[in-house]
Amino acid sequence: MTLATFGAGCFWGVEYVFRRVDGVINATCGYMGGNNAATTYQEVKQGHTGHAEVVQVEFDPNIVSYEALLEVFWKNHNPTTLNMQGGDMGSQYRSTIFFHDREQKAIAEASKLALARSGRWGLRQIVTEIVPLQPFHIAEEYHQNYFDKNDLPSCHFEY
Repeated sequence: MTLATFGAGCFWGVEYVFRRVDGVINATCGYMGGNNAATTYQEVKQGHTGHAEVVQVEFDPNIVSYEALLEVFWKNHNPTTLNMQGGDMGSQYRSTIFFHDREQKAIAEASKLALARSGRWGLRQIVTEIVPLQPFHIAEEYHQNYFDKNDLPSCHFEY
């Protein structure tokens, strides 16, 4: 199994989308990229810890490629809005890819460049950051599989 980590706004919707991808074994909500090891949702939500809400995706690369996961990532959020997705504002909702190795970094950078050149977002700049993996802090249990537990529809959509 292989891991990939993405931030694309509120992690509930990101997790929901990735859980439905064939070859994804698990998707876990958490926090990454901040300056505080002992973090909670309340701290991250305030936007002072520097963490992003992320989803760590465990996948079988024999079934789904990292490139295919990047396509899901790009289609399900707006990568041109800095520190916000929809009505959620703050750096905790930033568009980010945390790469796990050099290969993921190269693939993510090539994917971002291809998206920028595609014209899909017009003249708007893709602001998604591509940064090295940092410590992953699992979110509280009530955040895991949130939409299914609460019988809610996803807030994310394909652009």
